[in-house]
Amino acid sequence: MMTTAYKRIVVVGGGSAGWMAATALATALPGSSVELVESEEIGIVGVGEATFPSIRAFHRILGIDEAQFLRATNGTFKLGIQFCEWRAAGEQYFHTFGDIGGLGGPQSLWGQFRRVADAGLGTLGEQCLPSVMAREGRFQGAASEQERQFNYAYHFDAVLYAKFLRSLAMKRGVHRTEGRIVHVSRRVDGGIEQLTLADGRTVEGDLFIDCSGFASLLLGRTLEEPFVDFSSWLPVDRAWACPCERSSGALMPYTRATALEAGWAWRIPLSNRTGHGHVFASRYIDEERAREQLLQQLDGAAVAEPRLLRFTTGHRARFWSHNVVALGLSSGFLEPLESTSIFLVQSGLGRLIELLLKGGRPAEAAVAAYNTGMVRQFERVRDFIILHYCLTGRRDSQLWRDMANMELPETLAFKVHAWRQAGVLHQYDEEGFDATSWLAIHAGMDHWPQRADPSLGDMPLEDAQRALRLRRDSIAAAVAAMPSHEEYLASVLAR
Repeated sequence: MMTTAYKRIVVVGGGSAGWMAATALATALPGSSVELVESEEIGIVGVGEATFPSIRAFHRILGIDEAQFLRATNGTFKLGIQFCEWRAAGEQYFHTFGDIGGLGGPQSLWGQFRRVADAGLGTLGEQCLPSVMAREGRFQGAASEQERQFNYAYHFDAVLYAKFLRSLAMKRGVHRTEGRIVHVSRRVDGGIEQLTLADGRTVEGDLFIDCSGFASLLLGRTLEEPFVDFSSWLPVDRAWACPCERSSGALMPYTRATALEAGWAWRIPLSNRTGHGHVFASRYIDEERAREQLLQQLDGAAVAEPRLLRFTTGHRARFWSHNVVALGLSSGFLEPLESTSIFLVQSGLGRLIELLLKGGRPAEAAVAAYNTGMVRQFERVRDFIILHYCLTGRRDSQLWRDMANMELPETLAFKVHAWRQAGVLHQYDEEGFDATSWLAIHAGMDHWPQRADPSLGDMPLEDAQRALRLRRDSIAAAVAAMPSHEEYLASVLAR
């Protein structure tokens, strides 16, 4: 049995982050008691319904059955994100989770595709299996990871996901305490000693996991950990969210992000409804006009009144302070353009559990390394999100003019320079997105290097053309034989 120096672990707040933490900690550390404190009065944000492929690894570790999970959460499959009107009105591109071939040298697929310049080959996306699957609305699992040319994620109802995990966590020994926290007591050394609930009960712990959402009750409000503001690069600070009835059209296996006047709108297809939202910057548009623009995006009758969320992009200077570790919205927030919220929860959880499994209280250096790693993770994701904005060719509103002319973070500026000059997809440590994802955005925004790699010429032009045509045709044939996304989902749910 795994043990840790923290015998009593208290998770503050439910929702996806809280119950992910409780389930993972109870699974990895059966020698510790895990208690989760949440209040039905407060509720949860529950709009993060699209995810990143890393969630599948998280589910495998926890032993979660895919069909059971999809049934419980009204889930669907996700092959990537379709970006509409980001570069210019009427244009779109797809950020796939799949393989796009070699990325450098004579085997560079995108390099050879541009070198061949054969209009008969269609688009670069036709060289990528999941991009074609998404376009055709088809889906098919693979017999093994070795055979898979793509990865995938899910869309699901975040409220139902929290309930699903709550049931699993409690079966694994997590104790749930219902109650609203009215006071937090500090220890002599500055850490947290206990929580006092509205009815007078107290909850003591050795380690506290702050999953209290934007309130950041422990790390932000009690320990007063400073907030690092990203809004000079990512000015969106509001979001309207509204579910609607599922449309009569095909159930597509991807998220859609449509650029609007002062932000962008999401569309997330679930098996029973469609999630819509409008993320926007209040300095460029008033809330009521933004609400009207959201309602214009709905492709079915609204099933609830639009709900407004206010936030600031950024993160706490430290994610772990004293005996408090923050996960989810309590640690920071990056707009959900690339569905990274749950990924960042997983990243923090994985690092935390790895330290706890070593036994004993982590040394100061280990905690400092944890904080450095999480800061860099947020910065790397921040840069990837900024990339979507800074490459825009739109000049039709003040937001897009400002974003196109912004001064970039130095880390992103270097990456953009390396790509522009020589087609190098530079990667740092703690990256959230691999080089293929960066290529997808550059290609989608028609942003190409000024010089081609001379080694591309090592492959005869006719060989490159033949290989590209063969790859395109084999992908098209494979996709044509696949069931529709809805048919495949139905077969999974019937298991």
